[in-house]
Amino acid sequence: MDSTDNSVQLDYNTARERLAMPEYGRNVLKMVEELRSIEDRAKRSEQARAIVRVMELLNPQVHQQEDYEHKLWDHLYMIAGFDLDIDAPYPAPVPEEFTTRPVPIPMKGSKIKATHYGRNIEKIIDLLCTEPEGEVKTAMIRSLASYMRQQYLIWNKDSVADETIFSDIEKLSDYRLKVPEGLSLDKVSADASFARPGMNQGAPGAQRTRSQNRRFNRRNGKKR
Repeated sequence: MDSTDNSVQLDYNTARERLAMPEYGRNVLKMVEELRSIEDRAKRSEQARAIVRVMELLNPQVHQQEDYEHKLWDHLYMIAGFDLDIDAPYPAPVPEEFTTRPVPIPMKGSKIKATHYGRNIEKIIDLLCTEPEGEVKTAMIRSLASYMRQQYLIWNKDSVADETIFSDIEKLSDYRLKVPEGLSLDKVSADASFARPGMNQGAPGAQRTRSQNRRFNRRNGKKR
């Protein structure tokens, strides 16, 4: 028995031609297609100006750009696939201007050996390796180790021995830098707070909460 198919066939955008400028929609594309079918050049140019006006209404944020009228006409040519013969107030753009590949940004050549310290620590260590031995270099190593301990405690809340930091310095320098024997760091205060960087670190509420936590820990005999 013959049957009649009365189902509704949906027309999805994924099955249609890809839009060169999706922000203007498919109706503008249809206008441009009709525009190219107009034989009279004067009428074709007049219709192009009307389409540009519609594009301006559909995409009002274009006004925030410098020389936005010129950009609208460029967009019209892009929608038309750069195949448009009209009298426009601006010269027709060249397709290569919009298809040029961006200049690649060179990436860092070497990997960071210890991400919790960062690349700048490695650069500082490289500079220290070139410094002459003496009290100045020892003071610089002590300052560097204190900063590295702070960075270490941001990501690891447990205490860290001075020897661990000194060992990391020597490893990061590929053992070119030797930490002087007997070097020690100042003790970390019990009230010191090493928090990960965040948007709320400096907020009054966050500071108040940390102070309340410290007082609670002291009352209950807890160490941080």
